[in-house]
Amino acid sequence: MGMYLLLLVAGVCWGQYNPNTVPKRTSIVHLFEWRWQDIAEECERYLAPNGFGGVQISPPNENVIITDPQQPWWERYQPVSYKLCTRSGNETEFRDMVTRCNNVGVHIYVDAVINHMCGANAGAGDHATCGSYFNAKTEDFPAVPYSVWDFNDHKCKSRSGNIENYHDISQVRDCRLVSLLDLALDREHVRSRVAAYLNRLIGLGVAGFRIDAAKHMWPADVKAILDKLEDLNTQWFPAGTKPFIYQEVIDLGGEPIKGSEYFGNGRVTEFKYGAKLGTVLRKWDGEKMAYLKNWGEGWGFMPSDRALVFVDNHDNQRGHGAGGASILTFWDTRLYKMAVGFMLAHPYGFTRVMSSFRWPRYFQNGKDVNDWYGPPSNADGSTKAVTINADTTCGNDWVCEHRWRQIRNMVIFRNVVDGEPFSNWWDNGSNQVAFGRGNKGFIIFNNDDWSLNVSLQTGLPAGTYCDIISGQKEGDFCTAVEVHVAADGMANFLIGNEDQDPFIAIHVDAKL
Repeated sequence: MGMYLLLLVAGVCWGQYNPNTVPKRTSIVHLFEWRWQDIAEECERYLAPNGFGGVQISPPNENVIITDPQQPWWERYQPVSYKLCTRSGNETEFRDMVTRCNNVGVHIYVDAVINHMCGANAGAGDHATCGSYFNAKTEDFPAVPYSVWDFNDHKCKSRSGNIENYHDISQVRDCRLVSLLDLALDREHVRSRVAAYLNRLIGLGVAGFRIDAAKHMWPADVKAILDKLEDLNTQWFPAGTKPFIYQEVIDLGGEPIKGSEYFGNGRVTEFKYGAKLGTVLRKWDGEKMAYLKNWGEGWGFMPSDRALVFVDNHDNQRGHGAGGASILTFWDTRLYKMAVGFMLAHPYGFTRVMSSFRWPRYFQNGKDVNDWYGPPSNADGSTKAVTINADTTCGNDWVCEHRWRQIRNMVIFRNVVDGEPFSNWWDNGSNQVAFGRGNKGFIIFNNDDWSLNVSLQTGLPAGTYCDIISGQKEGDFCTAVEVHVAADGMANFLIGNEDQDPFIAIHVDAKL
């Protein structure tokens, strides 16, 4: 009885750190701005067969419609109510997506915008995605309902009402983030409305939440809301399962607010990860891949079991948020594939893959002035369907990095090596490195300006393996490079410095 009680208590205390993915599915993908019906289809036809654990979706609740500029991506982060209708779809389509994805073992993680409502300059009327009336000037949101009493104006101590000084903790958490109306999350009415919204989503079958702008909320206020959340729906999850929580806290050091303040509530987004990895792969500041030997906590990152990690996200791939120009994105194809490959091979953190859309980049004074562009849209403003080409890539300006062979196969690699130790590190003192994951997988990179030719201990059983980067195993043969591992675990690797994908990865499920 004592041990059972201990396990029960541990489940209650630690449940919010567990992604709730089905066993041996170890990564999620952010299908940024996808329509619900396209996500449902993608779960069934691609994500489940290729071992993806879940999908982070764009905010599903009613938001303001902004037409100047023409429907930017960030309008999704300006709530008007907690009704479920957006340009991604209505409540019926949302329910259908969650059900169909859960039925194939791919779970849904909602981007929860609970720090604020729309911008103070959003006007008044019914220009919202469900047609609800609101008045930003008088802070009146009857569809929730919220009134002027439910906002933090009385607590904010800046002159403008906006955050003016990121070294003033109270300003960061009590004032408006870029004029967004800041909710008074210390009020019981507000906490109850937010919790009711999240619980409704839990009832529909979602597996957890990305807490948007968590840095702009007091950790105790976030906890008070999370404490009101119900267990996950037992149609798809074991009884007593807590929702997975990961909080957006941009902490690159140098500011008083630390990501560690939020560990009690769940995992935290480790923004240093993509910023540092981009710097290393770009070879900026004298950085080399050889220095990645102690990657993770050794680089000053948060504990692995508290971290959600990513190479880029929807903000910083546009130059917003954290990391600046070091962030690698799909625009930097060659280095980007290496970065995602490294992330998925390395045991640190819980991994999220990005899936983007293209926009017409246009730089003025070093800034992309088109970074506001919303998703690929039809003339009436509706979001275009994600079409799939004959070669399995996406059309309609959807990038679909998660469908790139190299990234998909590394998602599978991570599943195969799950739980195996980091092992057999090798480097040349520069930008050629390799490491294994126990006796299940091995990966090697050449980011130098010269070719690599080396024999290394892989830790793998003897046999012929297919390189899953240049191709893959299909039936009894390889579609690309073969790697021969000798009886003693040694193998020879050849990677030219001009290769389109200057890395090789092998694992036990890719053995002939």
